[in-house]
Amino acid sequence: MLRFAAVGLDHGHIFDHVKGLLATGAEFVGYCPETTAPGVLEAMEKNYSDVPKIDRDRIFEDPKIDVICISAVPADRAGLAVRAMKAGKDVMLDKPGVTTFEQLAEVRETVEKTGKIFSICFTERHSVRSAVKAGKLVQEGAIGRVIQTIGTGPHKLQLASRPDWFFDPKRFGGIIVDIASHQIDQFLFYTGSKTGEIVASSIGNFTMPKKPAFQDFGDILLRSDNATGYVRVDWLTPEGLGTWGDGRLIILGTKGYIELRKYIDISGRPGKDHLFLINGTENRYIDCSDEELIYFRAFVDDVAHRTETAMSQAHVFEVCRLSLEAQANAARIGAQGEY
Repeated sequence: MLRFAAVGLDHGHIFDHVKGLLATGAEFVGYCPETTAPGVLEAMEKNYSDVPKIDRDRIFEDPKIDVICISAVPADRAGLAVRAMKAGKDVMLDKPGVTTFEQLAEVRETVEKTGKIFSICFTERHSVRSAVKAGKLVQEGAIGRVIQTIGTGPHKLQLASRPDWFFDPKRFGGIIVDIASHQIDQFLFYTGSKTGEIVASSIGNFTMPKKPAFQDFGDILLRSDNATGYVRVDWLTPEGLGTWGDGRLIILGTKGYIELRKYIDISGRPGKDHLFLINGTENRYIDCSDEELIYFRAFVDDVAHRTETAMSQAHVFEVCRLSLEAQANAARIGAQGEY
């Protein structure tokens, strides 16, 4: 049985890791309570009251722990992952896995030397049932050859719950690195692209003049040898929406297209995981709420058999590289604060 622990309770995505691994039969053996987000720690204490709190050093030193899940402050994730891999453990990280090119180089070197798995749980694909279904439909040829994706990642600001590092690009990596890594992952995955390039990108601050370094908008135009993609991410979701963000994905193929309304259908259907399929023979709505999440089982199998069925290591590194390049080269629009 795989045994895992959690380090870095600074973002709620840690619960995706925990729930996903527990569903495979893995054992949650402990977590480090250090956090900048008290609400996350309180939820962990409430939901997993039988799981012990363990000193961080003890977690890294315990030879019986196979995997460490990391959802620390973004700028700290790569360093914790490197430490874990050097201690003989595979890692599952929240996105972004890295926030600088230097971190990416260090992680690459550590993976090469240790042979350990550095996996980023891109929750907008791995923990979204409609995204899993879309992957199956694409593989089945339901819309022909995929030639473009349009992905949006809007979020509510929810200022009252945000720690100080949330407003510091050096700590969160910038809006493209922090959020758009999800959409870059989806572009590569659904188009079957091994690599890509950034054509153009931009970042802006339209609503927070008192936080001039903050970025509330970002977009990217990217392409590969066989497809193009557009990404838009923001912190501009109005309070009137019934969830934290109206995440969408359109996958265009040569014989049809798929649209995902991942978290809400504003036309009135209840719940989430709404998929619309249009091709030469049908115009169909699919409720994906019962679709099985496959990433976590595949990850556990990869740990056991040293394979790459959940996601290739090359794919993870390419998402990181493209995210960093798009952020570093982004044109500034809106308020011209210090980025």
